[in-house]
Amino acid sequence: MVILNRIYTRTGDGGTTALGTGERRPKFDLRVTAYGTVDETNAVVGVARLAAGPSDGDLAAMLFRIQNDLFDLGADLCTPDTGKDLGYEPLRIIDAQVVRLEAEIDRMNTDLQPLRSFVLPGGTALAAHLHVARTVCRRAERLMVELAATEGEIVSEAAMKYINRLSDHLFVASRYANRGVGDVLWVPGKNR
Repeated sequence: MVILNRIYTRTGDGGTTALGTGERRPKFDLRVTAYGTVDETNAVVGVARLAAGPSDGDLAAMLFRIQNDLFDLGADLCTPDTGKDLGYEPLRIIDAQVVRLEAEIDRMNTDLQPLRSFVLPGGTALAAHLHVARTVCRRAERLMVELAATEGEIVSEAAMKYINRLSDHLFVASRYANRGVGDVLWVPGKNR
């Protein structure tokens, strides 16, 4: 159980923050930036949920589950696998979370027409917010890939799959949110 009875601790005033292992790192550290961008993704998904209407109940429920998963992902990234005994079992993203995203993508896709062009962000407010969430998610993914490629840093395979699949999910969800109005399609060279 998490208990937050004191919001400010002053321990970060010098520009460092604590990882789940207790190690302190600069706030600009790549790992901190990666899980901070996962947190940013979570906030943008929350804004998207606010734009969900009564007919978007299933999508809003998916987004709510995703928000919880994103906290799991942040906890996973915040506690690097050092091989040392931490005295507790750190929370990790697991393959079942990836499989659930894939099942939801497949379910939403059954109601959608195949694409014949790239999609422009727009249509409904929910779809536009989901596109913003998708782009922030992609940034988090790029940071996680960079972190995983950094010597001495580990990012689990399940975490990498999750963030990659999530951006796909958010893209399909944006199309699903537009199913009543249609996708806004890119027309190459339209304004030349």
